[in-house]
Amino acid sequence: MSVRHALLALLAEGPKYGLQLREEFEARTGEVWPLNVGQVYTTLQRLERDGLAESDDEAQDGREKTPQKTFRITADGEAELAGWLRTPPDMSAPPRDELVMKVLVAMRVPGTNVHDVIQVHRRYLVELMQQWTRIKEAEAESDLSLALVVDAELFRLDAVIRWLDAADGRIKRAAPDQTDQNDQNDSTKAPMPRLRRGTRTSR
Repeated sequence: MSVRHALLALLAEGPKYGLQLREEFEARTGEVWPLNVGQVYTTLQRLERDGLAESDDEAQDGREKTPQKTFRITADGEAELAGWLRTPPDMSAPPRDELVMKVLVAMRVPGTNVHDVIQVHRRYLVELMQQWTRIKEAEAESDLSLALVVDAELFRLDAVIRWLDAADGRIKRAAPDQTDQNDQNDSTKAPMPRLRRGTRTSR
């Protein structure tokens, strides 16, 4: 998630100060991605440094006792935001997914039943989907941002569950083949005779 570009998008609506940006960021993202105000100001400082935003030290309305430093987007910031919105994220390489790594590692750990490992994670993901579904039914229909976030999460979890099911089936199908391969590679075992179908032994 690019906090940098999310803040630029909020500034494109008009000048805002740091705390306001944090509150609007959380509201626009369905309040599922909390943002530390320190991270907001650090990001704003970098935007200023890069010439994508500018600030002043005047109060928001000229009447506050403690002036709020307001920020506004620059022309370069608008160009940066437009380019980011239209640039697809790099998805050419698979992410280093912890769940995928666990399944791959479980296949090699002696005494570990990889099918049990898969089922533990599958049950957890199903429970998460049920929780997100309840949120969708209770709140998301009246909040478009939250509804989009919940839909994305439900689709993502569903895809992970389907991958687990596919992985479980593939591992089960590969198990007999792996056993046969191990038997063939074991030099201590004599080769088993293979009878052709239809042949008869002589008496």
